[in-house]
Amino acid sequence: MEKDKETVVAIVGPTAVGKTSLSLALATHFDGEIISGDSMQIYQGMDIATAKASKEEQQVVPHHLIDILAPDASYSVADFKQAVEEKVAEIHRRDKLPILVGGTGLYIDAFIRNYQLADVNRDVSYEENIKQAIATEGVQAVYQRLETVDPRTAATIHPNNERRLIRALEVYDRTGKTMSDLREEQVANAPYHVVLIGLEMERDILYQRINQRVEKMIENGLVEEARHFYNRGFKTAQSMKAIGYKELIPYFEGALSLAEAVELLKRNSRRYAKRQYTWFRNKMDVSWYQMSVTEKDEIFEKIIKDLAGILNSI
Repeated sequence: MEKDKETVVAIVGPTAVGKTSLSLALATHFDGEIISGDSMQIYQGMDIATAKASKEEQQVVPHHLIDILAPDASYSVADFKQAVEEKVAEIHRRDKLPILVGGTGLYIDAFIRNYQLADVNRDVSYEENIKQAIATEGVQAVYQRLETVDPRTAATIHPNNERRLIRALEVYDRTGKTMSDLREEQVANAPYHVVLIGLEMERDILYQRINQRVEKMIENGLVEEARHFYNRGFKTAQSMKAIGYKELIPYFEGALSLAEAVELLKRNSRRYAKRQYTWFRNKMDVSWYQMSVTEKDEIFEKIIKDLAGILNSI
């Protein structure tokens, strides 16, 4: 491995699988600091739905990128990537180990792969031309063109996802390289050694934990927290699109009962967990560990041992 690259440990996996507990164990053992890789934990006061580490947990080791923005502020993947790069540099200057923890796949991927695709600015006229082609030729014909020029990217995009379909074709037509090729170049040129640790859990048990977490959130005041921000006029803010807030808006407006809103929240949380797992499985080279509630300590000990060996070899 190249000695001039900084090392970052990243913990990924679906919601409610135990990432926070593992991050605290690793940070304590390896003298690390934790960077949140969650796109919603950045918002001040939005604590319950985003499942932030508790104040007590945050005092165990330093945490970063939590409570850094007002609830009505916007935040992009590019903002996140820059912020993580800055924090990684700061933590390394303190001779600590940066531990990136989160479930927002696109954000984690952007940092790990050193995304530069933003350099290919979107062209409105190009987008309109492709939309016209879809309207006249059909989406399947346009999708087949992507399958021809970039089959790997096409395999990750549903034909009906026009936004991603158009973007993949635009990148190819304007750079002469496929999105797959560009991402591989970015990985090869990434400035970090990233050790990816993934936690997974048997689906039925995970879904049960998610349902229990939602019920606990309601007990802890999620409805009151969401209503507070709704009453402040943040209904359309980016922060209110988080799972846990958006499901309660129909309840506040009389379209759903509280029980119906809570069931919707449970369902959306389970679906989100499935999407998270699929993203990390398909897009990242992760070392996966099967979590078990009854064997948590033993699993954490194995992860610590494995990680120690990896870090010693760098």
